[in-house]
Amino acid sequence: MALSLSACSTHFNQANIEASSHYKDGEFINSEPFKKPGFSETLGIAKRFFFEDKINTEPKQPIAITTITAKDITENLSKETAVYRLGHSTILMALNGELWMSDPVFSERASPVQWAGPKRFHPTPIDVDALPSIKGIVISHDHYDHLDKNTIKQIHPKVGGFYVPLGVGQHLVDWGVPPEKIHEMDWWQEKQVGKITLVNTPANHFSGRSLTDGNSTLWASWVIQTPQHNLFFSGDSGYFSGFKDIGEKYGPFDLTMMENGAYDGSWQHVHMTPEQSMQAHLDLKGKVMLPIHNGTFDLAFHEWTDPFERISELAQQNNQTLATPQIGQRWALDQSAPQTAWWRLNQAQAEQETVSQSPAITEPVSQL
Repeated sequence: MALSLSACSTHFNQANIEASSHYKDGEFINSEPFKKPGFSETLGIAKRFFFEDKINTEPKQPIAITTITAKDITENLSKETAVYRLGHSTILMALNGELWMSDPVFSERASPVQWAGPKRFHPTPIDVDALPSIKGIVISHDHYDHLDKNTIKQIHPKVGGFYVPLGVGQHLVDWGVPPEKIHEMDWWQEKQVGKITLVNTPANHFSGRSLTDGNSTLWASWVIQTPQHNLFFSGDSGYFSGFKDIGEKYGPFDLTMMENGAYDGSWQHVHMTPEQSMQAHLDLKGKVMLPIHNGTFDLAFHEWTDPFERISELAQQNNQTLATPQIGQRWALDQSAPQTAWWRLNQAQAEQETVSQSPAITEPVSQL
């Protein structure tokens, strides 16, 4: 949620933006609007970040990750659905023999500058330059921890298409992405890409990369349907009734990749607590939940392990299957969901840890 030094220019797709029912008086609005924080509230949050003592918000020892190569990825690229969590909300997905990715952020910091701002806890499992070709990238919104200029400039030559909410495409154009590669979508719009169906679905959040462009671009979650499985990627969102609407229209889901981190009472309308993330998963009729938006950047005041501990307990209480692969670990959805408590381990311990397993996803629950 960091701020940039300048705002976007007039959008290349302005007509579609102004035609959206979610665009009013020069900005996008939520389906369940909330009162924007005033100056004093914003100042209070800023003071907390600068002066409040933060306890255990960053790991004190190396995080266990699994490094991967392009060969590792392509050798395992088949018709089966598999995911690699690369950190925060960046997920590499093998879908129907092709590679897809969500919210690619490979920079050292989630910030408009690389000399200040939230610094990653761990290296990326693979460098951008080492990635194989990617069929498509879905982006949830334009905040710095989800849309990274340096990554986009490096990665776009090897990407077939970018699927983004309304308004976000202008950022990509400004950074050198050919307009013909950019597909802007409004909430509830669907697009067929080969055998993959993408649906831009609502989220309750906000957008902006500067002091002058607040909510000038849309934010979204994504439904990703393959012939084998039905997936949901939450992006960022506060808890709202839209999750139930999405579940009714497109669920059940074999896998929900759910925001679970960077929450606080001061911004409860735009980020969910673990309890709300679990409820959203249930609303979506999810079968397995992969908690994301955690374990990579310090973006709040809670302990960095709190999202994992709380969601693990909630999964047990609600009899839900949780997937917690190490950063970089490949998980095929027709195999048992990995459930290693890697956040409790240093690198050496993690290499010796026996991964406990949960029931496999042997049959897709989706009817596509």
